[in-house]
Amino acid sequence: MSSAQSFQDQLQKGGLIDVPANARDDVIAAATASGLTAFKVECDRARSRSAVLRAVVKAVDFPEFFGGNLDALYDCLCDTVMDQKTGVYMWFEKLHSGDPALEADSAAIIALCNDTVDFAANNGRVFAYTVIHAGKHPDPVIEEPPQED
Repeated sequence: MSSAQSFQDQLQKGGLIDVPANARDDVIAAATASGLTAFKVECDRARSRSAVLRAVVKAVDFPEFFGGNLDALYDCLCDTVMDQKTGVYMWFEKLHSGDPALEADSAAIIALCNDTVDFAANNGRVFAYTVIHAGKHPDPVIEEPPQED
């Protein structure tokens, strides 16, 4: 079975699709070929839960009234799934789940994605996602002021 066929099978079931970062284009192409609407969420700059939520809002083009909390994210993901003919595939790029400021929130966002998988399946749709974990953000570089002679 080709990797594209394997992606297709996983996409039809929904849920977490655990693939390496270099498979992004193949998985997104397979999602699109399956009739799913694919979204890429750029999380690399996000240093807080609200920043990750803003990245999702930007990728999916959620309405301005988005509440900015996990309940609002769940509602908007469910609405987005239902607005699509088949469902949604979401790629979370560089979620810094190893960063102390995001560790618990990353787990909560992934749990929320799993809840969305169940919602989609119960409503005849598919929600599939991939999370590329990026560990901790690098510490900021503090430059020393030049020394005067």
